[in-house]
Amino acid sequence: MARRAAGQLEAAQNALAAAEQASDRVRALTMTIRAYENGLIALREGLRRAAIREEVLRKRFEAKREEVMRLLGVLQSIETSPAPLLLLHPAGPTGTARSGMIASQVTPALQREAETLRKDLEEIATLRALQESAAQTLQDGLAGVQQARTALSQAISNRVDLPKRLLADPDALTRLIDSAETLEAFASGLTDMEDAGAPLPDFDPDRGNLPLPVAGTVLHRAGEADAAGIARPGIVVATRPRALVTTPWPATIRYRGPLLDYGNVMILEPGGGYLLVLAGLEEVYGELGEVLPAGAPVGLMGGEAPQGAAFPDAGADGAGANRTETLYIEAREGDKPINPAQWFAID
Repeated sequence: MARRAAGQLEAAQNALAAAEQASDRVRALTMTIRAYENGLIALREGLRRAAIREEVLRKRFEAKREEVMRLLGVLQSIETSPAPLLLLHPAGPTGTARSGMIASQVTPALQREAETLRKDLEEIATLRALQESAAQTLQDGLAGVQQARTALSQAISNRVDLPKRLLADPDALTRLIDSAETLEAFASGLTDMEDAGAPLPDFDPDRGNLPLPVAGTVLHRAGEADAAGIARPGIVVATRPRALVTTPWPATIRYRGPLLDYGNVMILEPGGGYLLVLAGLEEVYGELGEVLPAGAPVGLMGGEAPQGAAFPDAGADGAGANRTETLYIEAREGDKPINPAQWFAID
């Protein structure tokens, strides 16, 4: 698995080079960042499994160390005994015959045990070499994804070709921001605002197979209370630092920027009176009214990405290690929240 992930990172590096020449650099860089993120996640998981397997083998070897030492001591004492004495037994010829039969049965078992230990030691050496060789791959991957993120930010700032749907009353948004005391109140007020522009593609809210906007693990489903005992109508997804957030469906940017205590918020309208609220981003991309295609980047999560040297060790802590950022995802129909699980493929 780790070797396959290393191949994914190499392919992402090639994609980054190709993206420099792509006509649609935003799309190319978005795909490149996704490739890097998937490759790094897979490599991290591969290293985690390798570390666990190595620990299992080491514990098994340590558990048998004393037994092996005793057997070696017996064998060494036999080797140092005079040959004539080895052929005699105190019980006479019958005892000598029986001891010979026992020795003939024990010897193959000892050989099998020795072969098992040899294979375990070889596997430990292979796993250790794999983890050491992955360090540079990780370092290159982390540097590559950071380079791609920087290039993406620049490409988005240079983008001028997206269509826009503008609010009929732009000042109404400012008044709503100043007056709204909750996310629900803000989203409800935003739904009532009229805009002008070309209609979006028909949105089917019951698809159930849209990709999540960010790679991560669902911490809380809709209606589940968090550690503070607060239940929200949306879902909370734990992500790794600087993870890329994208829109799962063609959508208009209805709001982007800081809101209340949610950090940076992106509110997208996929059409049909529905809204998708993404809260907790560090950076947000795009301008108000822009119509984004599916899979377009809308921002980055916060936090500090791990350094290459610390990355392999953290992988041994578990598959959820280093998912320190959280993205809140809420779906709304009109002025009412609905369960996002009916939109997204949540495993």
